[in-house]
Amino acid sequence: MEGQDEVSAREQHFHSQVRESTICFLLFAILYIVSYFIITRYKRKSDEQEDEDAIVNRISLFLSTFTLAVSAGAVLLLPFSIISNEILLSFPQNYYIQWLNGSLIHGLWNLASLFSNLCLFVLMPFAFFFLESEGFAGLKRGIRARILETLVMLILLALLILGIVWVALALIDNDAASMESLYDLWEFYLPYLYSCISLMGCLLLLLCTPVGLSRMFTVMGQLLVKPTILEDLDEQIYIITLEEEALQRRLNGLSSSVEHNITELEQELDNVKTLKTKLERRKKASAWERNLVYPAVMVLLLIETSISVLLVACNILCLLVDETAMPKGTRGPGIGNASLSAFGFVGAALEIILIFYLMVSSVVGFYSLRFFGNFIPKKDDTTMTKIIGNCVSILVLSSALPVMSRTLGLHKLHLSDTSRDSETAKPSANGHQKAL
Repeated sequence: MEGQDEVSAREQHFHSQVRESTICFLLFAILYIVSYFIITRYKRKSDEQEDEDAIVNRISLFLSTFTLAVSAGAVLLLPFSIISNEILLSFPQNYYIQWLNGSLIHGLWNLASLFSNLCLFVLMPFAFFFLESEGFAGLKRGIRARILETLVMLILLALLILGIVWVALALIDNDAASMESLYDLWEFYLPYLYSCISLMGCLLLLLCTPVGLSRMFTVMGQLLVKPTILEDLDEQIYIITLEEEALQRRLNGLSSSVEHNITELEQELDNVKTLKTKLERRKKASAWERNLVYPAVMVLLLIETSISVLLVACNILCLLVDETAMPKGTRGPGIGNASLSAFGFVGAALEIILIFYLMVSSVVGFYSLRFFGNFIPKKDDTTMTKIIGNCVSILVLSSALPVMSRTLGLHKLHLSDTSRDSETAKPSANGHQKAL
């Protein structure tokens, strides 16, 4: 009987692993397809030639798509974990959600951490150096020569980073145990380096999020149609049309030798056409879109911003008064053990909305900063180098989102505790699981 029970347990564990692997593959395939369509929407079409550079661009495109899919998965995992917790509490014995357990959530977080490390330290540097490589002098030009140069550059970059960390550790903590720990790349060096990247991402989030919260109103004002109060759109369109015709006649009358004036007039004509398009869009918009959607969205943004600031302020006061409220000193409920909010499913839904709002605000704030303003992708006119930079930036922001959400008190989920079937979950030392 004991032998049969052992075989049954092993079979159950095997089927559980197969089920979790299948679910992870399907979820990642969906994210990869969506990410591919997003990147191809912004990728410059002139890069699509059938030559050596086209092959390099295609490989870099696939690696960038993989990185963007990992970033999206890292962002969606926190809301997915919160929703899973509430579903397990609402339907604890339901047969159709037996696949949704602590082992699956643990596995997803472990894969997100593993792929984030892989993309950040291997795939994205490889894609950048591969895109910029030309092959060593004296070797036959081709894909192999570019791959060889890329691998050499990656090895030199790894040695440079390792040397910088070695020197910094020798200056700060000249201890034999600390120096020996650098030899353990998998258990110490890479998780520590990824934690440093997450820390920089948290600092970047703290810098970008306030800017994004203030810019969200401006961005939504540009996307939505504003109400027409004491405005005559027909008269404005008529004036813009006359101005456009006047500029067009001036362009036709100038000779091709006056290049400077022609460039200025073309730019001014483009601005006039853009303004005319916006006015025509406002005119075609329905009364519901003008008078109801815009005020409702602005009020919703104001409410979300106020709730976010209020929750952060309350959490800061709790951290100042109660030391046990620190993230390191508290152990929240595990998956399926207790609700994360006193308001149950409604409170969990509010936390998810705030987490998404926080991420969108941080991305808007990131592109609003003067230093990163050139990173803004343009439809059908974004180079692969800029796409790689955007993917790395989003990956850093997404890896820091769980840490900052936990620190600011937006959720209290703790994945280190066990839930149903959690005895099959394998703990790992990674930045995401430590953050939660």
